This record gives sequence, C-alpha cells and structure tokens, in this order.
Amino acid sequence: VTRHLGNTQEVMLGYSDSNKDGGFFTSIWSLYQAEIALVETFREADVTLRLFHGRGGSVGRGGGPSYDAILAQPAGSVNGQIRMTEQGEIIASKYANPHNGRRNLETLLAATLEATLLSGADHTTDTPAFLAAMHELSRAAQHAYRALVYETPGFTDYFFESTPISEIAELNIGSRPASRKPGRRIEDLRAIPWVFSWAQCRLMLPGWYGFGSAVAAYRTQHGAAGLARLKKFYTASPFLQTALSNMDMVLAKSDLTVAARYAELVKDKKRARTIFARICVEWEATRDALFAISGQRSFLANNPLLARSIKNRFAYLDPLNHLQVELIRRHRSGNAAERANERIKRGIHLSINGIAAGLRNSG
Repeated sequence: VTRHLGNTQEVMLGYSDSNKDGGFFTSIWSLYQAEIALVETFREADVTLRLFHGRGGSVGRGGGPSYDAILAQPAGSVNGQIRMTEQGEIIASKYANPHNGRRNLETLLAATLEATLLSGADHTTDTPAFLAAMHELSRAAQHAYRALVYETPGFTDYFFESTPISEIAELNIGSRPASRKPGRRIEDLRAIPWVFSWAQCRLMLPGWYGFGSAVAAYRTQHGAAGLARLKKFYTASPFLQTALSNMDMVLAKSDLTVAARYAELVKDKKRARTIFARICVEWEATRDALFAISGQRSFLANNPLLARSIKNRFAYLDPLNHLQVELIRRHRSGNAAERANERIKRGIHLSINGIAAGLRNSG
C-alpha cells in the first residue's frame, strides 16, 4: 500500500453532522476515540498519520480556541503535523489583517510543537477508568439529546417556528441549500443552518444540550465518589478541560429570557411551553454540572476578559433579538402585504447579520 500511496496518509474528521446526530459531548468524544484507534492502527502499519479536522466556526461544529483544541488531542495524534479548516466569520476575525494572521499562525505552530514534543505527558487520564467514565457520560448525553430532538412529538415544528431557520434559508450565505432534501426533516438539514438558527434565538443548543443529564445520571449511579472522580479527571485531562471551556463560553452567550420570546412564535402554545421548559431544565442542569466539575461559581470565571467582552455586547444584541422576533412575526403572519414587504425581509436579514456579528462564533 505504501509503495502506491506513499508513507503519509491523511484522514479527515467531521464534527458537524455527528453533533446534529448525537449531540455535543457524544460527537467530540466519539472523534477522540476514533483518533486513538487511528493512531494505533497507523502505528501498527508503520504509516505516518495526518489528521484533517473539519472544524466549523461554532462550538457545535467543532469550533473553539484552536490552541486548546490541538493540545487536547490524544497522545500521538498530532505528531508534527495537523490540518484543520477555518470557516466563515472565523477567517475574517483571525486573518483579516497581517498582524492577526501572523499571530494566529504562530499560535497554531506553537500548539503543534507542544502537542508533538510533550505527547503523552499531559494525557495521564487516558486510562481505562477515564475512558469508561467518558463513555458513560457520552452514552447518557446522546440519549438525552436524541430524546429531545428526534423522539419528541412536534419538536421539528417547534424548531422551524421558534428559530429563523426559514429566513436563514433565504440568505445567500452558503454554496448549498439549507436542507439536503425538500421538506422539514431535521435529519435532512445541513449542520450550518441548524447551528446558526439555534445561535440566533440565543439558545445555542448544539453546544451543550445533554451534558447536564449525563452528569446527573453519572452522579446518581456513582454518588459523591463519581463527582470526585470527574473533578479529578477535569484537573488532569486536556480533553475534558477544553470540552467544558467551550461549553462555558456557549452557555455564557445564551439567554433563556430572550429565547422565551422566540418560543412565543410557535403556533401550538401548549407544545411550545412543554418543549421550552425541557430545554430550560437541561440548561440549568448543564450549568450546574459545569460549575460542580470545574469549581466555578459563574460563567467564564477563568476568562474575565472574554466575560466582560460578551457582557458589553448584550446591550446591542438583546434589542436586535427582540426586533427580529417582531419582524419574523410580521413576516409569517397571514397578512399578504406584510409577507411580501421587502423592508421587513431586509430587516430580518440585517438582524441576522448583526446578531451573528455580536455572538461571533455562531455558524
């Protein structure tokens, strides 16, 4: 094989659809396990492995700080080289001018060198006990996520009516349509509009949903010793630290009060209240799990600069969200004049752009 294909083989890892299928934690943990298996397989075959991470801009599509993401890879998976995508607004924020571009490239280089030279030193928790705990969390997180998204009657209608997915589909912001097939099946939606829509309504659901239920189930099964074990793993594991850090950022940008306004757009009010209440309960459980494991008492407690930056943006974001809800309500009304009003459509599209710019890593 190596005589025909060369001694270096590249394998691409996809984050987006795995997240939409199984949720945030299950997606990243499954990829982590796949990397461990690939490293071992390539070592046995004496072939050099280069991993290509197909990361998107949002946490729900593999985004987050690149430096931390590289250091959080399994031992031996970087090995002197790594390839990753930079997409959407991330390109503009990182490479719009030479100074920022050079700094970000230096950051990627530094992380690659560290991950290679210190390979194995910072992965002391990749033990059977750690792997078993993460697998247990992943299984419970996936169950909670799929129970909401794929097994709750009426959830598809809730999603399409409580987010601006239909209006986003009208925007010329991608090379492909929002859905792979005609219709409203979530299975057929592309990952970018799925994540982008949840960001617009300030729930950011693909970046956290299911983790709270998973930790609660783990603590029920293992008691106080289980929480102590997760805290120990968090202290030592770059994987778990990065996962919770990204979740921390996403939760900090979410706002249940604003999201409740979007839930009012759903026609079936009883169904809207039921589903939104479930989302709120899981949000609170995820927040509590994050704080219990990390020891934090507030979001972004370890990153005050980012916390201040996000807080300062809320004064501009919140009015845009409330304006967007009203414009969507008019656009979707039975009034033919309002549905055809180009100024209303233009206003919705401008609000989408403004909210995305304020949230930054939203798509």
